[in-house]
Amino acid sequence: MPDTPALHSRILGTGAYAPERVLTNFDLEKMVDTSDAWIRERTGIRERRIASPEEATSDMAHVAARRALEMAGLTPADLDMIIVGTVSPDLPMPACAAFLQRKLGVTDIPAFDVSAACAGFLYALSIGDQFIRSGQHRHVLVVGAELLSRMLDWEDRTTCVLFGDGAGAAVLGRGVGEGGRVLSTRLYTDSSLADSLCIRAGGSRERITPEALDAKRDKVFMNGRDIFKIAVRNLTSASASALEDARLSSAEVRWVVPHQANLRIIAQVAQRLEIPLERFVLNIERFGNTSSASIPIALDEAVRDGRIRPGDTVLMCALGGGVSWASALVRM
Repeated sequence: MPDTPALHSRILGTGAYAPERVLTNFDLEKMVDTSDAWIRERTGIRERRIASPEEATSDMAHVAARRALEMAGLTPADLDMIIVGTVSPDLPMPACAAFLQRKLGVTDIPAFDVSAACAGFLYALSIGDQFIRSGQHRHVLVVGAELLSRMLDWEDRTTCVLFGDGAGAAVLGRGVGEGGRVLSTRLYTDSSLADSLCIRAGGSRERITPEALDAKRDKVFMNGRDIFKIAVRNLTSASASALEDARLSSAEVRWVVPHQANLRIIAQVAQRLEIPLERFVLNIERFGNTSSASIPIALDEAVRDGRIRPGDTVLMCALGGGVSWASALVRM
C-alpha cells in the first residue's frame, strides 16, 4: 500500500487590528524629554497606536481573530483550540484566551495563553503546529495581542517611546503534500537576562505596594543595551537554524517578517543573513513595537496588500523578555 502523506499545518487566514488613536513622536515631545529626530534615529518609529480606555486585550484579539477566520472561510465553530501570545492579558487570571473564546461564542475547546513576550506569537504558532501535525486538531487559532500602553512609565523615555497596542491572528489548518505549510520552528530561552526586560512588581516575587507603585516597579523595565547586544546575534542564529531545518538557503526566502522592535536591529539581521532589507516586511514606523502582535500584524498587512503570495517562503523571527526568542519558516 502507498504511504499515507504526513500531515502538516498551514496558514489558512490572517487578520489584524490596531486601535484608532495615533500617538506620534511629536505628541511624545510634549510628554517626555525626547524628540522626533531622537526616536526615529534610534528606533525607526514615527508613531504608534494606543487603545481606547474601553478596550481590553481580548477586544483587540477578537477583531483580529474574526478577520483571520473570515479570510480562512471558517467560523468560530470550526476551531479546535485557541492560543494567545500575550504579556498584557485582560486580568492576571484567567487567560486572555478564555475571554477571547467567550467573545467568539465557542465553548469546550482548550483556550490558553503563552507568555513569551515579543516571541509569544511564534511560540503559539509552534504549539499549534504540533497539535495539527499530530492529527489531534484540525484548526487552531493563534493570536498575538498586547495592550502595553497601560504597563508603561510615561516618564521613562527609554521605554514609553517604543511600544504600541494591537493584535494579529492566524488560523492554522491541516495540509498534505507540497502546498503551503509550516516548514520549521525554533524556540529558545536564556534566563540569564530575565531581569533585563521585565515588570518587576506584581507577581509572587514582589507584591505591588505603595512603595512599588511610587517607584514605577509595576511598569515595563528594560536594559536596552543588554537586549540590543543579544538581539542581532540570537535572531540571526535562530533564523539560520530554521533554514537549516528546512534545508533551504537565505536566497530561497521571499520575505522576512521580523519582530518590529528596532530598525537598527532588523538592518543588522538582514546584513548577517545576506537578505536585502527590501525583502523585509516593515511597519515599525507606523506601529512601533507591539510585542507579540508585531509579527502577525505585519504578516497580515503583507498578505492583504499582495506582497506575500501563495507559494512564497516567509521567514519570521522575534526576541523578547525571558529572554525568549524564536523563528519560523512558512510556505504560504
